[in-house]
Amino acid sequence: MITVQNAENYLKDKIGEDAEDIKKVWRTFKDFCKEPVEGEEDKEILFQCGFYDFTGEELFHFDFVRQFTVYDEDEYPEMEQLHCEFLFKPTVELRKLEVSEWSMDFAELDDFFNHLEKLQAFNIPLNLKPIKVEIYQEQV
Repeated sequence: MITVQNAENYLKDKIGEDAEDIKKVWRTFKDFCKEPVEGEEDKEILFQCGFYDFTGEELFHFDFVRQFTVYDEDEYPEMEQLHCEFLFKPTVELRKLEVSEWSMDFAELDDFFNHLEKLQAFNIPLNLKPIKVEIYQEQV
């Protein structure tokens, strides 16, 4: 069983050495999003892209995120996010792209995935080579 604690390693193992292959990571991430995680209440998936300077350098971030909300009886829920993030140098084409979409805005997870796959902001970066790939999990 996948747990919140082992989700990052589980996904990294499924992706293997092809982490720079965005299309393969996307297919693997979609399959992973359909798998149950112990203690997870709802499946909350986020796709976001745009220019940010989190690293001190303005880069284009292309990010698939699975958010885990785990409730422990009456206590405040613990939230963690597992990111598959691809970073790109700025280009004129990428400057036009900025999106933030949550799966909760769709009736079904497949509806959300189908919607994303039709977006220009989703498709353009799929054919580019990232300068950096990061797969990581953090508390939020």
